[in-house]
Formats: sequence, structure tokens, C-alpha cells
Amino acid sequence: MIDTTSLQRLQSVARPRTPSAVSNALVFGWRAVLKFKHVPEQLFDLVMTPIMFTLLFTFVFGGALAGSPGEYLQFFLPGILVQTVVFNAVYSGMGLSTDLGKGLFDRFRSLPIWSLSPFAGLMVGDILRHLIAASIILTIGLILGYRPEAGIPGVLAAFAMLIAIGFGMGWVFIVLGLLIRTPTTVMTLGFTFLFPLVFASNIMVDPGTMPDWLRAFVEVNPVSLMTTALRGLMGGGATLSQVVLALIAPVALTAVLAPTTLWLYLRR
Repeated sequence: MIDTTSLQRLQSVARPRTPSAVSNALVFGWRAVLKFKHVPEQLFDLVMTPIMFTLLFTFVFGGALAGSPGEYLQFFLPGILVQTVVFNAVYSGMGLSTDLGKGLFDRFRSLPIWSLSPFAGLMVGDILRHLIAASIILTIGLILGYRPEAGIPGVLAAFAMLIAIGFGMGWVFIVLGLLIRTPTTVMTLGFTFLFPLVFASNIMVDPGTMPDWLRAFVEVNPVSLMTTALRGLMGGGATLSQVVLALIAPVALTAVLAPTTLWLYLRR
């Protein structure tokens, strides 16, 4: 039994402060980071596809599309950074679907935490994935001869935009992860949605060579707008309108799908 003195001491202990939303999100973000430690093959999946795209398109198609691999790399590398971040966003939905299948989110729902913190944590893990993949691709590009004319400030601005793009796109696949039961199906639907956006864009070729009907789509394709802005930031010729147009889709997706995510999560 607890004596009176011990009981008084326990009653005098201050109640711990309720953790903030930011603190909750960072804790779940650290959980996402730990997945790299326990499942290191995720990093292999993360970087191998963009590396292969960079090498294959530069050396196989570069001469035909731009006259030389070096000239094509200057055009292509900012686009492959956008493609890498957009494709990597699919892993958010796959990870969420896996956790839901294991019942982890039932436990999270019972905790006294900010409702969106598990999803914000997924986004923190996504940002780390985006930065790792983008850094590797940029390093390979520099080795192959790519030179960002805007220098380090341009590269930092481009990476900030990549984080914004990945953050906005991630909500699409988090919603899919809440709606779809299996990670494989999330991946299949995700890439089915992304392939037309990525390949019908200005990432790999100048849309001036395309048919009029296709060029009209490519010019308003959000992926094309993101790529144009990133080329400008890294090349030193970005305009404010290009940056604003590139950010419209990520901001709109976040504004619409973040509340939708919370509604689906609570409803589930």
C-alpha cells in the first residue's frame, strides 16, 4: 500500500505538458526515418530507378535529342529531379496502407495526440527520402558534367521547391492509402495516375516537337510547370510567375486533401 507521504508526493508532481502538434509530427517523423535503418532496401528502391533513368536517357537518347549527352544533361537533369520526387511520393501511400493493415493506426487513434500527426510524420520521412534521392541524382549529374548556372543558391532554391512538390503530391497517395487495402494496389494505381503526367510533359523533350493537341496538354501539365520552374531556378532564369505556377498544384492538393485525409481517418 502507498503511505500518506508517498501519496502526497505523487499528488504534488506536476502533470506533463501536452505535446504540441509539431512535437507529435516530429516523433512520427523519426519513426519514418527508423524504417530506413530496419529496412535498408527501401533506399535501394528509392535511388536505383532515377539513376538508371539519368544514365540511360543521357547516353542513349542524349545525342539524338540534343546533339550531345552533355547538352541534353543540362536540359534533362532538373526534370529527372521532379520525376524522382513525384514517383517517390507513391511510397507514402504504400507505407500507410501497410501500417493500416497491421492495425497500427488503430493504436495511434487511441493516443492523446494531434489527429494528423501520423500523416505529418509520413511527410517528414518523405522529405528525407526526397532529399536523399535528389542529392544522389545531382551528384551523378555533376560527375557527368551538369553545371547549375545559378550556383549553390539556385540549387538550394530548387531543393526547397522539390520539398514543396513532394509534400503536395504526398497527400494524393496518403488518401489512396486510406481508401485502398493493399500496398501493391496503391502502387499500381499511383503509377497509373503518374505515368501520363510525367511522360506527357517537358521533362525529357521540348514540347515544340509534339502534335498541337498534345502540346496544349503538356504546356498546362503541372509536372511541366514544375520542371520549367526548376530549370529556371538551377539555370538562373526563373521568373516569379514560373515559380507561382509550379506551386499552384502542391498548394491546392495540400489545401484540399489534408482535411480530406483527416475526415477519412476519423471516419475509418
